[in-house]
Order: sequence, then C-alpha cells, then structure tokens
Amino acid sequence: MAFATISLSGCSSGPAKPAPSPSPTYVVPAETARPGETVITAKPVVDGQMRFRVLGFHDGMPSIFGSHAEWNAKGQYVRVRVLIESTDRTNQVFDAKQQLLVASDGRTFSVDDAAQTTKRQPGRLPVGSFVRMEFDLWYDVPKDVKITKIRFFADPPLGAIGPSKGVDVPLR
Repeated sequence: MAFATISLSGCSSGPAKPAPSPSPTYVVPAETARPGETVITAKPVVDGQMRFRVLGFHDGMPSIFGSHAEWNAKGQYVRVRVLIESTDRTNQVFDAKQQLLVASDGRTFSVDDAAQTTKRQPGRLPVGSFVRMEFDLWYDVPKDVKITKIRFFADPPLGAIGPSKGVDVPLR
C-alpha cells in the first residue's frame, strides 16, 4: 500500500497582517467658554451637505455691546456658538436666517439682524468644499421664552425633492 504526501503551502501559520492604523486626526486646541456660556456636548448633526455642531449657548442677556454700539434687546438676547462644515465637493450656502431657535412651547425664532450686525457675525455666506467655520448666531426672543433647541437647515442636496425639514440639536 502506497501513501502520498501532500504539501499545503497556503495554510501556513506565518506572521499575521498588522491591523490597519486609524486615520490621523487634527489636533484642535480647546477654547475656554465665555462668561455665562453653557458648553454643549451634543453630537454633530447633518442636514443636506452641511454638518452642524453646537459649541455653546447663552441666554437671558438684556443687551449687547459691539465695537461701536450698545443695543438693548426687545426681550432677551440668546447666543448660540456653532461650527459648520461643508461635507461635499461643491460649495454650500449657509444662511443664518434659516437657523431657528425652538422654544419649549414650540414657537420658533429667526436670527436677529441688528444683533448679528452689531456683533459682526455672518448672515449669508458661501462655504467652500470641506471648509469649516465657527461663529455666533444671535437671537432676540421674548423674556418669558425658554429656548430648548436649535433647528439647522442647509441647502438640500442635488436631486432632493422639496426643502429640508431641518435637524434639531438640544440646548438644555
């Protein structure tokens, strides 16, 4: 009786392939929150081709100071510090007037033009491909309103049918 010897070269127990290394990340230094500001730790949200992240929130301000003016609120000023980022290969348009504060009773409020101008913050601007920007949104809301969230809107992506319904981020 003859036996054959078979060599299996594909079943060796040689060294394992190393696990892929994680992608490198940018190191962005932390910044101290401004007096009275609550740091918001909600995860970023995406609407259309824009990513939004809330960094800080401050309400109950009776007035604001700019580089050349003091302006009293009709009710109370609310400031929301945001970081936005285009997530597409094309430019996106950011429109501050579309970003709404939402109160506990469901009412919504648009950015206040006078406060936005006094604090020299952007209104409508192009955001380049994969560009990130950080700035404030200023609102003037009634004194008795309790703001609970912000609703972000971006340009609808190519091929979308109808406008965005927005995406909410809790502030309290």
